[in-house]
Amino acid sequence: IYGNEKEIGKAIAEVIDNGDVTRDELWITSKLWNNKHRKNQVMPALSQTIEDLQCGHLDLFLVHWPVVLADGVGFPESGDDMVSLSEIPIDETWSGMEDCKDIGLARHIGVSNFSVKKLEGLANANVRPEMNQIEMHPLLQQPDMLEYCNANNILLTAYSPLGSPDRMQELKAEGEPNLLTNPVISAIAERHAATSAQILIAWAIQRGTSVIPKSVNVGRLRENFEASKLQLTDQDMDQIKGLDEHYRYVKGQFWTLEGSDYTIANLWDE
Repeated sequence: IYGNEKEIGKAIAEVIDNGDVTRDELWITSKLWNNKHRKNQVMPALSQTIEDLQCGHLDLFLVHWPVVLADGVGFPESGDDMVSLSEIPIDETWSGMEDCKDIGLARHIGVSNFSVKKLEGLANANVRPEMNQIEMHPLLQQPDMLEYCNANNILLTAYSPLGSPDRMQELKAEGEPNLLTNPVISAIAERHAATSAQILIAWAIQRGTSVIPKSVNVGRLRENFEASKLQLTDQDMDQIKGLDEHYRYVKGQFWTLEGSDYTIANLWDE
C-alpha cells in the first residue's frame, strides 16, 4: 500500500550484487494489506511482495490492520468498500499467515495495530503472533499491552515513535501535541547532550521494544542509530512516564465509515 516495494527491491538487488551486504545481513519486514485477508489470498500477496522486493523471503510478515476491505479496494471510500470481521474473521487470515511461515516464505509472522483482546483471540493458534507493531511513544505508552506481550512472548515494535510529524496533513488533528518540542523531552535531551528524537528512541529501546523512526536524511539516520547508546536514568524514565495521556496520532477514523461494522471503540477495543 506504500507503493515502494519495486523501487526498494531494485535497491536491495543492487547492494547485494555490489557485495555491500548479503541477504542474511538484512532484516526485511512487510505487511499484508486489508484487501487480501481471505486465506487463499494471503500467500499470493506475500509472493508478490517477495518478487517485488527481490529478496527470496521475508524476515517478518505482518497483518497490517484488523480490518478487511473488499477485493480490489486499495482504500475505502464508503462502507460498501468494507468487509465485516464476521465474514472474514482474523483467524482465517491468520491461518494463511501460518501457511506462509510453514513453507519458509516468511521466517516470522505477526500483526500490527492489534489490541490485547485481538491478540487473545489468536491465543490458540498453531503459531502465535511473534510481533505486534503498534503506535507507541511517551503520550501513548500502553503499559497493559507491554505487560501482556512480555508475559506471552510477543515482541512489540513502536511506530510513530517521534509523533509522526511527516504524515499527511489530512491525517493530523488541529493543535495536536508535538513530541519533539515537548518541554520534558527537551530538558532530558539537554541533560544528555542529545536530540529530542534520540531521547524518544532511547526510551523505546529501554522499555524493551523495537522502534522504527523514519528518515531519509543521512545525518538523522546516523543520530537515530547513535540513540541506542544512550542510557536514560530512572529519573528520566519516571519523568517520561508522567507524560502518558493515551493520545493517538493515528486514530484509525479512516476505517469507521458509515455503513461498515467498524468503530473506533471496536477497532482498539477500549
